[in-house]
Amino acid sequence: MTAVLVASIGGHLVELVGLAPRLVPEPTDRLWVTYDNEQSRTLLAGEDVVYVPKMTIRDTGGLRKLVPIAHRLYRSRKVDYVVSTGSGIALAFLPTAAAHRIPAHYIESATRIDGLSMSGKVLQYVPGVRRYHQYRPSRGWVHRGSVYDGYAAEPIPDSEQRPVGKVVVTVGTMVDYGFRRLVERLVRIIPPGVEVLWQTGVSDVSGLPIEPVERLAADELRAAIAEADVVVAHCGVGSAMTCFEVGRMPVLAPREAAHDENIDDHHLVLAGHLEGKGLAVAPRVDELEWEHLVRSSRQRIVRSARPPAFILD
Repeated sequence: MTAVLVASIGGHLVELVGLAPRLVPEPTDRLWVTYDNEQSRTLLAGEDVVYVPKMTIRDTGGLRKLVPIAHRLYRSRKVDYVVSTGSGIALAFLPTAAAHRIPAHYIESATRIDGLSMSGKVLQYVPGVRRYHQYRPSRGWVHRGSVYDGYAAEPIPDSEQRPVGKVVVTVGTMVDYGFRRLVERLVRIIPPGVEVLWQTGVSDVSGLPIEPVERLAADELRAAIAEADVVVAHCGVGSAMTCFEVGRMPVLAPREAAHDENIDDHHLVLAGHLEGKGLAVAPRVDELEWEHLVRSSRQRIVRSARPPAFILD
């Protein structure tokens, strides 16, 4: 059984990589469709991958380029079903799969707790696309679980605790939005002498007393997070999942639309959800204090050896 797994880079790809082993029916062959960057080449090393031209947010021109690629793929390969976690790339590969009478499955991003992404809003009107929400069922949407299933927090024993001496800060690598406000806040609250790795993406950090790295390869960032005492990240699913996978409870700072840091305020909702589940410390940037980092460093994340299956209709 061959499955085509489609996702944009960033959190969408991290989600699908996490969900792929849980899919039922389980594919014997997997073909990934995504964009080419350091993250995708690291996460999908050894996998069968088709790299396609990158779409930006609400990029209709990019969408028109991807649709013919999707048609050619489905005509040239035997495909049993297609799964996507978004974002815009799903608009090219799921409707075309449905047109070829291939079962098409869209799993709404775990960042969308109360509503739908733009891709989800479009795909709910596309005949033949089966839709899943990671938090709750609703009209036209079923619930089969979430990417967070199987993760839990536990306190680190006193004998294993140590002072916070090494911090990783990552604000994601979103093309359209910076997050200087978080970096400025951390510069003010992190004590002297603490070693900090700053991955700042496209954020303008000029004039700040830091040594920024715009982008680390996914395996390098993962290794740095595993070695750190605490991680501070923007509240994206990819950043959260990377921390969970190496046992770190992150401090997740939500981007806010009022500060032109995101397209809307779904980060605020996700931050509240993950903190409510006990998987993160998630203050707003203006409320972030050193104590939040210390509190995070005293917990770790553990994962069940057998997370529940994600059953496709």
